[in-house]
Amino acid sequence: MPPRDVWIPDAARIERANITRLMRRLGIDVDASRPDQVYTRAREFVRWTQNDPLAFWDAALRDIDVAWTTPYHTTMDASRGPAWANWFVGGETNIALNCIDRHATTRGDDLALIAETEDGSVRTFSFSDAARAVNRVANALRTLGVGRGDTVACYMPMVAEVVWAMLGTQKIGAIFIPIFSGYAPPALRERLEDADVRVLFTADSSLRRGQPVSLKAQADAACEGLPALRHVIVYARTGDAQCPMRADRDQWWHDVVDTADDACETLPVPSMTPALMLYTSGTTGRPKGTVHTHAGCLAQMGKEVAYNFDARPGDRFWWFSDIGWMMGPWEIIGCLQLGVAVVIFEGAPNHPSPDRLWQGVEQHDATHLGISPTAIRMLMRAGDDWVDRHTRPSLHTLGSTGEPWDPASYAWYFHHVGKGRLPIINISGGTDIVGCFLAPLPIIPLQSCTLQSPGIGMAVDVFDDEGRSVVDEVGYLVCTRPAPSMTRSLWKNDAQYIDTYWSRFRDVWNHGDWARVGRDGHWFLLGRADDTMKIAGRRVGPGEIEAALIAHPAVSEAAAVGVPDALKGTDVVCFVVLHPGVHEDETLRAALVQQVVDALGKVDRPRDVRFVDDLPKTRSAKVLRRLIQRAWLGEPVLGDLSSVANPEALDAIAGAR
Repeated sequence: MPPRDVWIPDAARIERANITRLMRRLGIDVDASRPDQVYTRAREFVRWTQNDPLAFWDAALRDIDVAWTTPYHTTMDASRGPAWANWFVGGETNIALNCIDRHATTRGDDLALIAETEDGSVRTFSFSDAARAVNRVANALRTLGVGRGDTVACYMPMVAEVVWAMLGTQKIGAIFIPIFSGYAPPALRERLEDADVRVLFTADSSLRRGQPVSLKAQADAACEGLPALRHVIVYARTGDAQCPMRADRDQWWHDVVDTADDACETLPVPSMTPALMLYTSGTTGRPKGTVHTHAGCLAQMGKEVAYNFDARPGDRFWWFSDIGWMMGPWEIIGCLQLGVAVVIFEGAPNHPSPDRLWQGVEQHDATHLGISPTAIRMLMRAGDDWVDRHTRPSLHTLGSTGEPWDPASYAWYFHHVGKGRLPIINISGGTDIVGCFLAPLPIIPLQSCTLQSPGIGMAVDVFDDEGRSVVDEVGYLVCTRPAPSMTRSLWKNDAQYIDTYWSRFRDVWNHGDWARVGRDGHWFLLGRADDTMKIAGRRVGPGEIEAALIAHPAVSEAAAVGVPDALKGTDVVCFVVLHPGVHEDETLRAALVQQVVDALGKVDRPRDVRFVDDLPKTRSAKVLRRLIQRAWLGEPVLGDLSSVANPEALDAIAGAR
């Protein structure tokens, strides 16, 4: 029996959708009263955008009204090859022009930002407020000698000032580098040193689950002896009286930024001028600096917020993220350029009570909510009552990214959070493209756990080992044509850029994920290729095994890793977190092994199932399978571990029950 659609758009949603407007502007007849026609034409439209991406990007940028100080004359120049494609040649623009300046002029009183701290303080800002704040940052940086091409980093909690720091840096043509505020000094130093950072924004302290964390002290340890670093600007987040300040380098935000002039001209820059550098997490080796441009960010992020998430002025968009993860800058740039208000939050989704997130959605009238599957599984463990007591009438669209879904968690998100009426726009891309290769359109039905469609304008495919396109088989997720937001090489490392993305298949971007596209056209992501196991010659993603385990009513979370086996080549060991009150015993262990066999077959029968209290995750809630594997095998755990939110869980793996 083929999979069933779990969500079907109604005529009102189709008629209202931004993607419907774009299709009609391109001469495509979309009759919202004839859903079958809409679905067919929408899928044909996706294929057209893949086959003729230049025409698509031209149309999309006009439709979402990207502002140019000088219009481009050539959409793309790939004369040096697809790995070095230049986009929007001859054009000049700026992220700050699009996200702040034009809105402050035309609709300055409209809401731009809601910022809530962990202790419950809420501040709201109009576009006029935002323009003044961004201008003060830009002028402060210019006073400190920062200009086009210089690098400015931010090591701060998710407060309003990180938005002003990012856009103020980009306004003067400098490169903004957001760094996760949970990193330890060695991880912070590695990024500051690699990028030759001139100015660092930080805070005296932050709050994590009610406990103060001295960011400035950690920043000081990281900055010691860095030759390029000239200035550290410190935001007084908590008023920490013990905050150390160095007279020759450190200045308070309120002294250098708040006193700056609040009028500032935006610097027009060529389209492909770097604006944002995002470092990979570094949990499996040295982090890489991915470089993204003004026009590339505006094109990709604006397109996705407009067409996949169907956001528009008047909406309030909340993606649960830190500024150090891709979804932080993605949300801010993608929303503000469209005039959509952004909600940001400093704290945890379940502190001080398990319904903190649901309270926030209601308090801020959020229309969009994005969160990772792992975070949803964590919230599920508190029980249904905490979410069911909140009605959340403002919500229009749900979002998710970061990892594959399992059916049970997807169903909980759909039925309990979305009340069975909202689409889950499940997207997948990465830091290296600051956007998505796969992303559903809200005018096509959704199946459980699906990513539904290629991102529009993204020529994605699934290749086998020989580089042949395959259907209904697990293969490599690739992109056969360049896209405007692909990283502009890697910072100071062209050779690694080519080796990482362009060496597996000639002139094709290999993203490093396993994917499958069904004969019905629905796409599914199956995890990182280097996480995937080959058991007795058969390739299986850990997500498939984990989904089978989570389908058991006793299991809250699961991780599956491969271990060497003399007969099969690789065998499977599983680690499971049980729901509160469930008793661990051999009967349950055997039942979970059988659960996997029933779902996937005998060849995927786990060698062992181990009970643990928690799974090690990054602070963006991704399960760290490769670190679990190394810990279980007794191998050295390499890489940057300060991104691990709960290192005690990693320590416990080797002695798992």
